[in-house]
Amino acid sequence: MKSYNIIALITISLLFSCKPQIQIVESPPKIIEKIVEVEPEKKNPKNLILMIGDGMGLTQISAGMYSNENYTELERCPIVGLQKTHASDNLVTDSAASATAFACGAKSYNGAIGVDQDTMPVKSILHYAEQQDLPTGLVVSSTIVHATPAAFYSHNKYRKNYEEIAADLIDADVDFLVGGGKKFFDRRKMDDRNLLAELSEKQYSVSHFAEKDIEAINPSSDKNFLFLTADQDPIPVSGGRDYLLPASQKAINYLDSKSNDGFFLMIEGSQIDWGGHANLASYVVSEFLEYNEIIGHVLDFAEKDGNTLVVITADHETGGLAINPGSSMDSLTTQFTTDKHTATMVPVFAYGPGAEEFSGIYENTEIFEKMKKVFIDARVQD
Repeated sequence: MKSYNIIALITISLLFSCKPQIQIVESPPKIIEKIVEVEPEKKNPKNLILMIGDGMGLTQISAGMYSNENYTELERCPIVGLQKTHASDNLVTDSAASATAFACGAKSYNGAIGVDQDTMPVKSILHYAEQQDLPTGLVVSSTIVHATPAAFYSHNKYRKNYEEIAADLIDADVDFLVGGGKKFFDRRKMDDRNLLAELSEKQYSVSHFAEKDIEAINPSSDKNFLFLTADQDPIPVSGGRDYLLPASQKAINYLDSKSNDGFFLMIEGSQIDWGGHANLASYVVSEFLEYNEIIGHVLDFAEKDGNTLVVITADHETGGLAINPGSSMDSLTTQFTTDKHTATMVPVFAYGPGAEEFSGIYENTEIFEKMKKVFIDARVQD
């Protein structure tokens, strides 16, 4: 038995001693190259066109869209945001406080025109543009001394000081002006000044509705331009008002020809708001549809130009408008909750270089900050 055990042990030993040697060959280290994605350089706009649909909340846009074969030119804008509209002293803003916020970047009280809560003047995006020697323009379907346009060139503690606001235009040096309110310039109660004559002396080409139609005028870039469209408030588009589109087109052509460095232009569809105050959905829709056509022309220019930022928003919603059950395309059942403004957020649409800044939810003062960042600050840094 012992011999068998010895033989077995020898056999096992031989087997292990004959086991082939396995050579481990190390492969060369794998080189992993770090891939760095380089973002394309962001382009800053040469021109800035700010479009304000006064009182134009989401329902006003929706009502216009459904009344226009389910389409609005706003759909061309790739960037959409929401702005918080409240004033410093009230959750429900008025046009003056809201315009001061996005024109000047300051939260202020209802009624404030280009001043902060302490009634101290604050500079608007229009003023910053003029400091860069850029031509500027304001085109509105209200009076030119109304709250929204006034916040861009005037500083006044109360929005209804129309004659004081009109006098501020003498030193504002806005290149292109179209809107109503002739009586605040040439038939004043607070003094005997004729501001139209004073503007003419300051190298303005001054004309008004009683003299000629704006479509017949070709503004010369060697003079500033003022056209007053009504003695007081312009009439609704449904009543025959037809100047806003040609005035907007002339403003773009005029400002674009006046400088190779860019321009600032604000266009307001003022009477969308007035339809809300009147609780007339048909008024709201007709004013929006005209404004929608102007938006289309502005976006056509921006698309062709390639250097224009277009920002389209509202100062607030007006009327608490709702589209109710029973509605169909082009046949809406609507209802208003108030004849005043509401505190709902309103949309912001943006197109062109710098548009990406306007996505998200933010205070209305941020509209000023975002415009200043891409249109003014970037220019100064260059």
